[in-house]
This record gives sequence, structure tokens and C-alpha cells, in this order.
Amino acid sequence: MQFKTDKSALAGASNVASVMRQVLYALVPGAAVMTYFYGWGVIINIVFSIMIALTFEVTSLWLRKRPIKVFLADYSAIVTACLFALTLPPLVPWWIVVIGLFFAIVIAKHLYGGLGYNPFNPAMVGFAVLIVSFPLEMGQWIRPQFSHGNLPSLLESLTVVFSGLSDVFNTDQWDAMTMATPLDDVKTELRSGVYFSEIIQTGDYGLVSGKAWEWVSLAFLLGGLWLLYKKVINWRIPVSLLSALALIAFIVEWIEPDMRQSSLFYLFSGATMLGAFFIATDPVSACTTPRGQLIYGASIGFFIYIIRTWGSYPDAIAFSVLIMNMSVPMIDYFTQPRVFGAKSGEK
Repeated sequence: MQFKTDKSALAGASNVASVMRQVLYALVPGAAVMTYFYGWGVIINIVFSIMIALTFEVTSLWLRKRPIKVFLADYSAIVTACLFALTLPPLVPWWIVVIGLFFAIVIAKHLYGGLGYNPFNPAMVGFAVLIVSFPLEMGQWIRPQFSHGNLPSLLESLTVVFSGLSDVFNTDQWDAMTMATPLDDVKTELRSGVYFSEIIQTGDYGLVSGKAWEWVSLAFLLGGLWLLYKKVINWRIPVSLLSALALIAFIVEWIEPDMRQSSLFYLFSGATMLGAFFIATDPVSACTTPRGQLIYGASIGFFIYIIRTWGSYPDAIAFSVLIMNMSVPMIDYFTQPRVFGAKSGEK
């Protein structure tokens, strides 16, 4: 196989890099709000993930005999690392990050041929492997700042991540600092027979969802709107995803009032906004036809509701996106626009 010339490769990397930089800028509000509520662990996850992702990227490019400098310049590995890091609980052990990014960068990206050839979203592959393999470590979210004012310091956070929990906190202290996510908590309470209106009135909840997650979701929504304004992404996938999720939640809530989560709760909980604007819109693994994008986004929204409501996992962005990644070739094939002037039935 003959590779692109340096000039053409650099031109392609430059175009991709421009898009990836816009994505990184748009992630800043969400990352900043998460850091405010959950502390230094968010920053540690991001920085360490970038370092590990770049290490795997360079190693994979070297083994594949690809020009390292050219492909590093597209920022794709950094974007994957940031998206992956923002799905992790703060203070997650360092080896969790390494394992997840190995599957994201090496397995899901480079074993399929690198950027532009991966059928699955790399960050979501890494997350899915971790949530299935290490549910305990992936479920330990610390309490947000306003409900637990003494967040770990930078030194404490680094010690927990790289040396272990027992070097900083005992079991009772750690249990007092951690809590289930709003998605997990509400699901458990509803299965116990508690009404949704009663759950949402407790101290850890705001107007429609968990206090912290409302603001985090709004911040990612702001970043997503910026991407739409800059025309980095198309409106079809995020709008159809959010609309489908809200619609099915509204219908089920109408059938079983106060026994199911509200539409706004689903929209502003977990990684919904991050998934709708930053993950599902991945140009490589998502649909490319206009009708296909609407079907793709709506289907992801449908699976998010199904898995969150009746599945074993509290959040469902990763599984929903990966399920639909498998369907992309079929959807694009059957939704190709008819060529102007072609007869009915012809492509």
C-alpha cells in the first residue's frame, strides 16, 4: 500500500485538527462545571487520559509505520481522551484509565485502520469495556461540592488515583464521600415503590435532576450549541436523539404517572447532553445521509431510555451508541438520496 504524500497528509490533518480544536473548546464549559462540583479528580482524569492516549497513539503509529507527527497533529487522540475522561468517576484508579484507553485507541481505532476507518466510537468502546468489567470502580462517584463541602485536595486526589484509596481515607470516610448517581438512585428508589415526585424532593436534587448534573448538562448543552453555531456538527443527530428520548419518556410517564422518570430528568441526567452533541455526532462512526442521521439519532434516544429504565446499567449512552454504530452501514445504504434525474428504484 502506498501512503499519501506528506503535503496531502498534512492538509488532511490540518482540516481534521481544525474541527477537533472546536470540539475541545466546546468541551471546556462542561469540564469546568464538573471540576467545580467534583473536584480535582476531573482534571486528573483528563490530563492523565491525554498522556496515555498519546502514548498508545504514538506506539500504534510506529508499529504501523505511519508518519507520527502528521497523525498526531489532527488532535483526534486528544479528543478521544477527553471524551473518555469526562465519562469516568473522579478519583478512579489510574489503571482503569490505562485499560480503557488501550481498548479505545489500540483496539477500537488502530486495529481497524486508524482515524476514518473505525466503525465504533473509540471512547465508548473503552467506557463499555470498563463498565462491564469493573462496575465497582466505575460506580464510585464522590458527592458534589454543595452536598459535601470538603472535596479532596489536589494532593489527596493524586494519592487516591495513583497510590490507592487506603493511603488517604478509611472505609467509613470514603463511604460518606461517595453516592450513587441520580440515574442509579432514582431507578433503585422507584423499584422500591417510592414515587418519583418524592424522590426528586430530597436534598440531592434540584429542579429536574441531580443538583450537580443539571448544571453539568447545561454546560455541555452550551458547548453543543456552539458546535452547531460553528457548523462543526449537524443538528439532525442531537435533535432527533433528544426528541426521541423525551418523547418516549413522556409517553411512559403518562401511562404510569409518578412511577417513571420525567422527560426533563432524562435529558438533564448522566451523559445525555455530552452524548447527544459530542459522542453520537462522531463523523466517522455515525450515519452520513440526512434521513439516516435522523433515524440514527432517534434510535440512540430510544435505546437510552430502554437501557436506563429496564437495563442493569444506570447510564446507557455508550451501549446505545455502539448498538447503532453496528447499524450505520445498513441505515446509510437504505437512506441514500435518489440521484436527480434517476428513475424510481434507481440510486
